[in-house]
Amino acid sequence: MEFFDAKQWSGKIASGGWVSGDGGTRDVVSPATGKVIGQTGLATPADIHRAATAAAAAQPAWQATDYATRSEVLRRAAAVIEERSDVLQDWLVREAGSAKVKAAFELHIVTGLLHMAAALPLAPYGQLLPSVKQRMSFERRTPVGVVGVISPFNFPEILSIRAVAPALALGNAVILKPDPRTAVSGGLVLSEIFAEAGLPEGLLHVLPGDADAGAALVEHPLVGVISFTGSTAAGRAVGELGAKHLKHVQLELGGNNAMVVLDDVDVARAVSAGAFGSFLHQGQICMTTGRHLVHERVYDEYVERLAATAEGLPVGDGATTDAPLGPLIDAHQRDRVHQLVTSSVEAGARLAAGGTYEDLFYRPTVLADATVSHPAFAQEVFGPVAPVTRFSSLDEAADIVNRSEYGLSLSVLTNDPLRGLALADRTRHGIVHINDQTVDDEPVVPFGGLGASGNGSRIGGFAANIDAFTETQWITMQSEIQPYPF
Repeated sequence: MEFFDAKQWSGKIASGGWVSGDGGTRDVVSPATGKVIGQTGLATPADIHRAATAAAAAQPAWQATDYATRSEVLRRAAAVIEERSDVLQDWLVREAGSAKVKAAFELHIVTGLLHMAAALPLAPYGQLLPSVKQRMSFERRTPVGVVGVISPFNFPEILSIRAVAPALALGNAVILKPDPRTAVSGGLVLSEIFAEAGLPEGLLHVLPGDADAGAALVEHPLVGVISFTGSTAAGRAVGELGAKHLKHVQLELGGNNAMVVLDDVDVARAVSAGAFGSFLHQGQICMTTGRHLVHERVYDEYVERLAATAEGLPVGDGATTDAPLGPLIDAHQRDRVHQLVTSSVEAGARLAAGGTYEDLFYRPTVLADATVSHPAFAQEVFGPVAPVTRFSSLDEAADIVNRSEYGLSLSVLTNDPLRGLALADRTRHGIVHINDQTVDDEPVVPFGGLGASGNGSRIGGFAANIDAFTETQWITMQSEIQPYPF
């Protein structure tokens, strides 16, 4: 049977095999064409409960499995992705609205994340501790048990696998609730990948569902950790619910990331970086460059060049063209983007490029003369929109940067990196790039944001992943029972 045969999974969820969800089914719709390209099952709280029970039952044997075997499963999963990249890329293009180059890049990162996770079972997982008593005292890290992962639509495979893979590698079972809009590429296909890689049954459950399924996952007593990636509004609700149930909740949320362009830059290169940061995957990235702060001495040239770049970028269906930009995910998101653009123009911003759309294809847009009060500058747009404002001093730039409640990624472009570092020192961000744009990540990097961008939790790299998906246990051992005065 061919890999990921729709005859098996159509209308199903993945929980102990392909089974029907209690919530019925949901159509998979291509944002580029509006056509139905598949059908998935929908999970309910009852499905979450059954999956959590099964996962908790399967997990102890996986925890006891030797590290070499667990590592090999992760390596085989990476190999499956490389072998089946044509199928996986096709789904990313058709279901998530990815351009071909973005889909290929996403699969490359996913493979790297799996290789990184494959090394985790080999890492030291504890240390000896001093003690005033004659005994051995040490701390070790033990698996949480069952990890819940809630992932979004924009980079569905990356943002699922970056939690799923390390959690499995460290001996946990996982329940994944992908966004229903990208439930195939963000979830169901991962079940097939891990099954082909030899992951024992019961350790990975993929349950597309709505908000009630997500709430049930957060609340379930057998789920010890929740890894959530999504909007700040949804993240606040997940964090509040998780706190009520004393859960460790990792929140990777939105961003309104600033790129600060100082007056000593190569403007052409700065524009190239700014266009990539704002327009990659139609701006539907938490790290997207949402605010361009440009020194007044290079402002006019920067705006002119950025607008010309935006006008020259083709937009189209990645399934039939090589256009670098595809469609927005749905009409709701398109209408929100357009409302932010039009209300900003009405408030005084100048439309230098774009501002139009056809179906879900929104043209890359440049809003010049933006101010901190304009909606597209003040809010996370999550669309291909580059608001540009001017500043005259580092003090003014720092003040504008710090007016945002978000603290994910900051970019500073300058011929003097120490000036960039001095500006970074005056802001609070989880990520700072000097002489690079805001969209960047690597498997070995602990990733996370501050403020409205997240609660500072990190995933990525050895230490952060171990901290995220294991618990600390203190153990002492004595050769005999000591006498006590009771």
